[in-house]
Amino acid sequence: MATARGCLPWRRRGTARRQECSALGSVARNCILQAKDDAVAEIEKKIIEAFEVFDQGGDKTVSIRDIGSIVRSLGCFPTEAEIHELLANVEKEEPTGYIHLEKFLSVITKVLLDRSYQPIPEDVLLHAFEALDENKCGYITKEELVKYMTGEGEPFTEEEMEDMLSTALDPETNTLHYRDYILKLIVE
Repeated sequence: MATARGCLPWRRRGTARRQECSALGSVARNCILQAKDDAVAEIEKKIIEAFEVFDQGGDKTVSIRDIGSIVRSLGCFPTEAEIHELLANVEKEEPTGYIHLEKFLSVITKVLLDRSYQPIPEDVLLHAFEALDENKCGYITKEELVKYMTGEGEPFTEEEMEDMLSTALDPETNTLHYRDYILKLIVE
């Protein structure tokens, strides 16, 4: 009987420990879920901000031609084929030429959370810009940039070029300081 009594407090302590561990596990699980919710909310905020830059009419729609620019502004670098696949996922019904924020938000949030389009590493971007910088001065002029981006490789459209120039060029010098620009492109 003395043995049983000696055991009883241990069992209570064990039960209390299990309850404490269970409570701690619940708190940790809630913290993890909250962190995920916060991460999703932050990603959605960035998506909405990028979308609104291209929403000319303020009606929560953008032209399908702007989707590539929006996705790239979010630090993703899909191929044109991947952009078309993304558009097919967003435009399930009859294609209208415009994408509504609500449809785009859910698809691109999943893309960003899944890291579907791997970003180009910073050193690769730097090497590419340095190759274009013939004088090795740390910047590329507007004229050089337009020449490279519209005349070589997969050429930018006039609209894409205007979008890039408006965000990439230093307004005072009309040049692209590529180290600073790369920092803007890199996703935190």
